[in-house]
Amino acid sequence: MTESNEPAGLPEPSMPHEPSRPHQPHEPASLPEAPAAAPEVFPGEAIRQARMFAEMLAGPGVVRGLLGPREVPRIWDRHLLNCAVVAEAVPPDAALVDIGSGAGLPGLVLAIVRPDVRVTLLEPLLRRTTFLSECVEVLKLDNVEVLRGRAEELARKRLFDVATARAVAPLDRLLAWSMPLLREGGELLAMKGERAAEEVEAARSQMKSSGARSVELVTVGRGRVEPPATLVRVVAGRSPIVSGRRRRKR
Repeated sequence: MTESNEPAGLPEPSMPHEPSRPHQPHEPASLPEAPAAAPEVFPGEAIRQARMFAEMLAGPGVVRGLLGPREVPRIWDRHLLNCAVVAEAVPPDAALVDIGSGAGLPGLVLAIVRPDVRVTLLEPLLRRTTFLSECVEVLKLDNVEVLRGRAEELARKRLFDVATARAVAPLDRLLAWSMPLLREGGELLAMKGERAAEEVEAARSQMKSSGARSVELVTVGRGRVEPPATLVRVVAGRSPIVSGRRRRKR
């Protein structure tokens, strides 16, 4: 048995402990620079306003839960440019209502890129309308009205030339909400993705009952953004309720 030179009864020396590191939260994603295509899509003064809006989306918009933090690196390509090209389908000097405007996509973007269009941002949630009102003030947009409410509450009280919607509801529900807000010949421009054609087929019966005159798929932004945006354009006919009243008067 080998004898030890260490004094008996002393504990073995312990290794020094590294100081515990505090939990490091994930760093927020940084807002990328405007891509090369941005000045073409947002010409003139619009590019400055678009940059300011991008900063508001990436800052207060994320903090207040209007936009997910993972969307910040995609604000330009997926959101701002994608919405701006919808302007190609909007007629001059139109009165436009953006249903369920949320963070202002696409309505506020269209107001930036098309100062000739009068835009009503229709949104039921107070925290969202507060954010939208702040954006309108900061960007100095005099062609925008922020209105807190639902489409059903505004039905037949005001009429518009164009209704827009993005990621709000399936097409059948959008038809029920938008047709009563449109003048005869007015248009719903619903931003849809790969399943646009499927949604159109699923909503055929609703189109007839809501008084829609025609429907078509429209591609906008071709050669300007990648990928281009797909719209479902529905032209409003005469309101079934108005038509019924006229028939009864006869």
